Amino acid sequence: MLKTLKGRFGAFVGDKKFYREAIAISVPIMVQMGITNFVNLLDNIMVGALGTESISGVAIVNQFMFIFNLVIFGSISAAGIFTAQFFGNGDIDGVRHTFRFKMIINTAVGILGVLVFVMFQDALINLFIHEAEDGADLALTVVEAKSYLMYIIIGIIPYAISQAYASTLKETRNTVVPMVSSLVAVFTNLALNAILIYGLFGLPAMGVAGAAIATSVSRFVELLILFVWAHTHSNKATFIKGAYRSLAIPRELIKRISLKGLPILVNECLWACAITMRTQCYSTRGTENMAAASIASTVFNVFSVVFYSLGTAVAIMVGNRLGSGDTEGAKDTSRKMIAFAVFVSVIVGAVVFGFSPLFPKLYDMSDATRGVATYMLMVLACLMPINAFANSTYYTIRSGGRVLITMLMDAGFMWTCVVPVSLILAYATPLSIFWIYPICQGTEIIKVIIGAILLKKSNWARSLMQ
Repeated sequence: MLKTLKGRFGAFVGDKKFYREAIAISVPIMVQMGITNFVNLLDNIMVGALGTESISGVAIVNQFMFIFNLVIFGSISAAGIFTAQFFGNGDIDGVRHTFRFKMIINTAVGILGVLVFVMFQDALINLFIHEAEDGADLALTVVEAKSYLMYIIIGIIPYAISQAYASTLKETRNTVVPMVSSLVAVFTNLALNAILIYGLFGLPAMGVAGAAIATSVSRFVELLILFVWAHTHSNKATFIKGAYRSLAIPRELIKRISLKGLPILVNECLWACAITMRTQCYSTRGTENMAAASIASTVFNVFSVVFYSLGTAVAIMVGNRLGSGDTEGAKDTSRKMIAFAVFVSVIVGAVVFGFSPLFPKLYDMSDATRGVATYMLMVLACLMPINAFANSTYYTIRSGGRVLITMLMDAGFMWTCVVPVSLILAYATPLSIFWIYPICQGTEIIKVIIGAILLKKSNWARSLMQ
């Protein structure tokens, strides 16, 4: 079959060696993200059993955690571009310096995040509280959100530090260890959820506070595993040798990473804020619709790991080839990986669409909320190949250091197209969620067109080692 496809679509189909490399990199990441998101789904179901107000309160706080996580991702992404290329070039000192950069930035972002959430919790939570005729207790929703936020922030700093370790290990092709640490963490989270939410083994039932405590504890567990493995396997994690001997980073490298990093950090922050703004627009149609959106998103995230992990593989494989000076090989790899991601996403999207009516039945919700969640999940399933193409294109262009272009493609698109459309539909029309949701989500098609044009016309394939 592979030979037949290669004969017809040779430019988009690789050989067995190519797919073995892609699978070796992406599968551990896929397993890690998949199990993490699956446990998040189970968390969601457990919290959902407490009522609409509880799941809505948690969903509100998770919007802020989503922004924080994306800021962390953005803060290490530019250094990650250099890490992949330094590793491809055999420059371990360069990898070590980028690791130090990540540690310093992530720790600072973690501290800042805690301060922001503590000082502005009331204002942030109230952004999502809207009167609607859905019977929800808005005061209880606020109480649940504050209770969850109080404990979830405990795990912010260890999470930030663990990402510096995990990203560097992945970029140096040690992908299994971050996978294992994540698996242990998510199962720790799951076990503690059952115990703390419902009060098993004689402990008090803590509800959403128990869910937050479980998540925070799992963050410490994940960091401990990554830290211990890296420092006891310095023959594999070679960058860790002397990593803490000093915090010195060459000034020129700081400048180069910062020039690449600031646009990426701004991009991720603006993109996350735009996604949160879009969700806030959904909340104008009632708390139950907010809960339905949370259910659909959580279920979909279990399956979206397919194209997200392949996107990460694109960044690593293309970055390594660019670092070694193989520009044409990088372009060929990008083309074939994008085609592979879209092909796989078509299959997975069809599966999700077929089973969409079943997933919301796992929740202790009203039939109306389940119906809305099913509809939203079907919309997301149809858009999965579109998202796969956009995601892979983004990582391809960014792997060559073209961060300003990716910023315009990502955050620029969100704030000039998605956010205005969402605000107009939510506040200037009487349209129901059944119209607002697919229109807002469907704007991703425009991003695909932009990405395809940039991929073809922009000179993205550049080595940063020169």
